[in-house]
Amino acid sequence: MSQAITIKSADILHQVKLSYQMPQIIEGIITRKIIATAMAEAGITVETEELQQAADKMRLMNQLENIEATRAWLDKHSLSLEDFEEIIYHNLSSIKLAHHLFGDQVESYFFAHQQDYAGVVMYEIVLDDQDLALELFYAISEGESSFPEVAHQYIQDPELRRHGGYRGLVGRQDLKPEIAAAVFAAQPPETLKPIVTSKGVHLILVEEIVPAQLDDKRRSQILATMFKSWLQQKIEEVEILRE
Repeated sequence: MSQAITIKSADILHQVKLSYQMPQIIEGIITRKIIATAMAEAGITVETEELQQAADKMRLMNQLENIEATRAWLDKHSLSLEDFEEIIYHNLSSIKLAHHLFGDQVESYFFAHQQDYAGVVMYEIVLDDQDLALELFYAISEGESSFPEVAHQYIQDPELRRHGGYRGLVGRQDLKPEIAAAVFAAQPPETLKPIVTSKGVHLILVEEIVPAQLDDKRRSQILATMFKSWLQQKIEEVEILRE
């Protein structure tokens, strides 16, 4: 026989505290209030049509294809329809406020940080032995072996081994500084001399350097970065008064 358990609002708040989640919760509350205040001061409004479009997009992202699926999702997260609408309103407000504050600064920010947004198509083998890495590097450089052959022999991860150590398109910011410096100074296609980091000895084949482009995805990324920085500064200036 199943046991009936009553959960009160106080129980939820207590669990939030015990789970060390209170700082994130408080920051979320402050963030909402900062955005609401800034929206009002700037006279920015959210139109009904914009809300509908944003709601449709959110339902699509969460695979809420019909009313039943939407209700089930809301029940799972203990949300009412009004809560759902408030989430949509807040998300849309954040986007509109970000565009209002920084929309005309994206291009200048991009060009000032253009180097940070470059990418590289690369292959990588991480070894434990620096002498072995050098030996393999010279074998590849002199044509005695190839990078795929070395990758197949020395990469332990089965999936990575099958792809010859292929890392795909990697952003500069996703690489350790010592690796990024060497990679972006390469003349592709080029196998780099082994690079030692805290993770091991890296043998890297640079296939292509991909210059940064200011496309829609990059614009959104930069806008989010600038808005996040602005929000963090505002949060740090807030004096919290608890009742």
